Amino acid sequence: MAVRPSALRPSVIAALAALTISLGACQDGSTGGGVPLRALAPVPPKTLALMTQKGMAQNDPILIRAYKKEAEMEVWKRGTNGQYALLKTFPICRWSGQLGPKTKQGDRQAPEGFYTVTPGQMNPNSSYYLSFDTGYPNAYDRANGRTGNYIMVHGTCSSAGCFAMTDESMGEIYALARDSFAGGQRAFQFQSYPFRMTAANVAKFRNDPNAPFWKNLKEGSDYFEALREEPKVGLCGARYVFGGSDAAAGSCTPRVDPQVAEKRDRDNREIAELVAKGTPATRVVYEDGSQNPVFRPQPPANTLAFANLVKPEEPEQPYDPKDYARHHLGEVSRPETIAGAREIEVDAKGRPVMLASAEAPIPTKAAAAQAAAKAGKTKPGVSSPTLMAKAEPAAEPAPAKPARVMVADADGDPAAYKKLLGNLFSNGPAPATPAADAATIPPAVAADPAPAKLTPKAPAKVAHAGQIHAAANPPAKPKPATIVTAEEKAAKSPTKTTGSITRNAAAKD
Repeated sequence: MAVRPSALRPSVIAALAALTISLGACQDGSTGGGVPLRALAPVPPKTLALMTQKGMAQNDPILIRAYKKEAEMEVWKRGTNGQYALLKTFPICRWSGQLGPKTKQGDRQAPEGFYTVTPGQMNPNSSYYLSFDTGYPNAYDRANGRTGNYIMVHGTCSSAGCFAMTDESMGEIYALARDSFAGGQRAFQFQSYPFRMTAANVAKFRNDPNAPFWKNLKEGSDYFEALREEPKVGLCGARYVFGGSDAAAGSCTPRVDPQVAEKRDRDNREIAELVAKGTPATRVVYEDGSQNPVFRPQPPANTLAFANLVKPEEPEQPYDPKDYARHHLGEVSRPETIAGAREIEVDAKGRPVMLASAEAPIPTKAAAAQAAAKAGKTKPGVSSPTLMAKAEPAAEPAPAKPARVMVADADGDPAAYKKLLGNLFSNGPAPATPAADAATIPPAVAADPAPAKLTPKAPAKVAHAGQIHAAANPPAKPKPATIVTAEEKAAKSPTKTTGSITRNAAAKD
């Protein structure tokens, strides 16, 4: 017998509401019921025409590749020759966390690795339009102690560890996967990368704490790109192995195809050349993930036309920004955190390196006096006839080279990087660290003590009477200085002194 909604107790209603909220996170769940019409929508005509143009059939197998840094998701289709070809690239509307794999429940990280998606992982009743489960954690993740589940590719531009697409893009991807399953594909491979596995990126991120893991992922990427075949994925201990049937059987040394070996050798040579040329090792830090630039406000058309006149055209994008306007996104999760990423230079241990300011600080009066004394080869506080006759201009110090300041080790923790870098993500300049401030102070200034205060009990520090008079009554016009010898001064001086200042001056002379 059906239960009327009015007959439900308030506690039951509250429990159902809590369940709905819990499933409304990125850990997507099914709301039950029949298959909605959106899950049965056909592949768009434009995409079908693109298949025909590339010699693909609607029910051919697919393979999906995702790249976090570029915020792109590619759908590949396998042709009759057994090789995959790129069908279409979709911009990712939102991903959260940092570059690097997901390691534990609740870390907001989107997974990285090689996953398998079966028909049972497709969710037509998703809380986020449509979705499919990536298959995280896989055997590799479990072998490395990683936790979490229900990591999805779904619609709605909201992410807490998932790959969020627009509803329109997700509907098309869902339809492509559905038709491939209908054509007999039992499962498709989902490859997730931090960035495109190019030699330039590997050289750039060579000191990132995740670099060894990323090099392991590159082995599978090289296999696919060299042969255009889906790599068989195996596990050797806590490491991926890629290849043919021997890799799938768990061999730790699967046969490497000559084409794959050639690509790896070519990339390794290019990486070594880039490092030898001084390519800095960097790390990208996000506040909380990012999204493809097409979803950000675009400049006016006239601005773009003018920009094309003054700089070379950018490479053509595989998608039109006009098709992904912001008003089609709906609610975007944490929009304040996707303003952009910061690239930070790191050392061989992955610790951030900063450049201190190259501008020399203004010297203090004590430092200027000390420099003048050294220029005249006299001790500070002792007057010199030569200096009294002519004041030589001090030579300008050579500009100091930027000093590299080491920041404390973050131990590979993205949150620790944020703490160390202070207001790195704010609009204003980052506050200087004590280490950076110290690096900009010349040794002479840092070692010079503050000028001593004059006290009645320290007569030796009382200034010369002539100096006091000159300071109190500066001449209207500069006059040539007169050189007075000690004999002439002694002849003009009285034999008796009446003031402490005169006695001290005579003692100094």
